Amino acid sequence: MTEPPQTVEPTPGPGDPAAGALATDGPAPGEPPAAGPTPQTPAAVRRRASLAGAVVSALLVIAIVFGSRLLRDFDSALLPYAVATVFLAFGVAYRYTVWVSAPGARRLFKQGRRSFFSAANFRKAPTALPKMIATYLGFQKFLGARSHARWAAHQLVFWGCLLAAAITFPLTWGWFTFTSSTGSGPGYEMRIWGFKVLGFDSLSFFGWIMFHGLDIAAVLVIAGASYFLWRRMKDRGAITGQRFAYDLVPLICLVVISVTGLLLTFSSIFLHGGGYEFLAVLHMVSVVFTLIYIPFGKFFHIVQRPAAVGMQLFKYTSRRKDEAVLACRRCHEPIDTAPYVENLQGTMRDLDLRFDTWAEYCPRCKRVLRGTAYLDHVKKGFK
Repeated sequence: MTEPPQTVEPTPGPGDPAAGALATDGPAPGEPPAAGPTPQTPAAVRRRASLAGAVVSALLVIAIVFGSRLLRDFDSALLPYAVATVFLAFGVAYRYTVWVSAPGARRLFKQGRRSFFSAANFRKAPTALPKMIATYLGFQKFLGARSHARWAAHQLVFWGCLLAAAITFPLTWGWFTFTSSTGSGPGYEMRIWGFKVLGFDSLSFFGWIMFHGLDIAAVLVIAGASYFLWRRMKDRGAITGQRFAYDLVPLICLVVISVTGLLLTFSSIFLHGGGYEFLAVLHMVSVVFTLIYIPFGKFFHIVQRPAAVGMQLFKYTSRRKDEAVLACRRCHEPIDTAPYVENLQGTMRDLDLRFDTWAEYCPRCKRVLRGTAYLDHVKKGFK
């Protein structure tokens, strides 16, 4: 199938991807298949992923035992949370290994590692890596280009979850302890792995922050998750493509965890412990379910996102003064550096997509060429 002549643009040549915009059935007769890395069998990937999950889980159990001083600082009431984190470690390691085994992710890791350890990029990488972590992971500036409201809500959820994890996980594992020399306060000591880090007055502002950190995190998460729930009930674009288990369940879990956590504080302060046991069980069930759900749902992007920093570092370090910027073959607008485009083409060849030539076109021209091909060859009567 060839691209027909266009009224504004010249007829694409034999090498233009528009000629095959709708032909994706495979190579022409007699044409050898595209070269790529030797595929790994699913069974081999699963075995390697299971081994990685078992090793990571075992290491976490050992860290819990020794970090809690042979379980002397381990709170048995938090055992379900600790067990859930072990399952979380296995699931994350398993799925991460499977993900990295895919050609695209494997190439991303190689390029990121090569950029970081490259002698030619040594001057750029040490300063570029913190910059990428701050802008791409911390403040997620790429989301601001889509919507300032979505960026603000995502920041609330991100920092709220990060604060909650930084407090909950060490406490669950017995790494952090808060003890009072008098038994009833108000003076408390914070210890990490049995070593005293600081002392504080629980009646002071700092003490209030220390004991209500999870409440602060819950308020942040509720605000951000509520916006996303509202958007998924009102925005037509979000409603069209959303799936209940993938898009709504994570938000509901975050809200349930946060609300039940705040209710625990409310019960202990204002109700003198009324209903505390029921709320504690409900909170524990919601947290355990969410921790086990993380590796297998939308939350897994939390684990994937740091790996994307490697590609951002590769793009940044490849932009040297002597590096030519590749221009779009149709509108001649700059796309990106030649090494980045070549890497994208290599990934497409690894996946046997046969669309590697399309990487030399800007996003707008890709849509125009594909739309034109679809109109000319599929919907001829709608011109």
